[in-house]
Amino acid sequence: MSSSPLPPITPEPAGVAVRPVPSLGERLAGYWALIKSKQTLLLYATGICAYIVSMGGRAPHAHVLLFSAALLLSISGCTALNMVLDRDIDAVMERTRTRPLVRGVISARAAAVYGAVLSLAGLALAFALRWQAGVVIAMGFVFDLGVYTLWLKRRSPLSIIFGGISGGMPALAGRVLATGRVDVVGILFVLSILLWIPSHIVTLSIKYAEDYRRGGVPVWPNVYGERSARYFIAVSNLLNALVLFACGLLLEIARPALVLLMLSAGAMIGLAGWGILRPSERITWVLFKAASMYMLLSFLLITFGGIL
Repeated sequence: MSSSPLPPITPEPAGVAVRPVPSLGERLAGYWALIKSKQTLLLYATGICAYIVSMGGRAPHAHVLLFSAALLLSISGCTALNMVLDRDIDAVMERTRTRPLVRGVISARAAAVYGAVLSLAGLALAFALRWQAGVVIAMGFVFDLGVYTLWLKRRSPLSIIFGGISGGMPALAGRVLATGRVDVVGILFVLSILLWIPSHIVTLSIKYAEDYRRGGVPVWPNVYGERSARYFIAVSNLLNALVLFACGLLLEIARPALVLLMLSAGAMIGLAGWGILRPSERITWVLFKAASMYMLLSFLLITFGGIL
């Protein structure tokens, strides 16, 4: 009785490394990286500050905790889904080639399920607290995933406008949760985030212009020139100062907080102006790093100035 010969063992092609199975610790670290914790916490802070100041410092503790969970889950989930959609770009850009999806630490399917579960849980909580706030957060998903990432990011440098609008939705949701409506202050909160975006995103695209070109993402300095990008950042900071000043006046924040708010805005305008007069990689990076601290400080000053 004869048996069929076994198929020959095909050796691994030379030069192809077998990717090791990620450890539990690597996978957990990968899931954490998917939510971009620093960015998530910054947007969370704008939303919770907007809610607390809009409630005059009298927000129920239970609502603060539930809204915190809704924001953290929604923002984290949306960010993870964004990473899934952008994984092909991340794979060709030097700055992003170590992200978990690119390295194969987490599969795209697992990341999509993870992002979807977080997103749905956050949206459900937001709608349970106040349906209007849930609608605002849902619109954030539409602007971020639909308009910004899927439609415009690979087509136009103006995509950052819609990315900025989506970034303003947590703050608007906080205002709407407190008041039940979209009002002038809520719109100004969104504008402040929108006008902050150039200091955060355009500075990054100046530093990594070649990287974005390699990834096929049209960014402001590559399309309109670096000098134009620096003017864009400076003008955005100037307009942002006016928006924040208007927020402070409408919310009747304490005079010291208003003064500090304008001083911090002046510092950002000064940095942006210095970037025009003495452009350098160092000043661009300082402006990028300062931008997140500035936005957090602005919302904290508005909050504490409004409730003290």
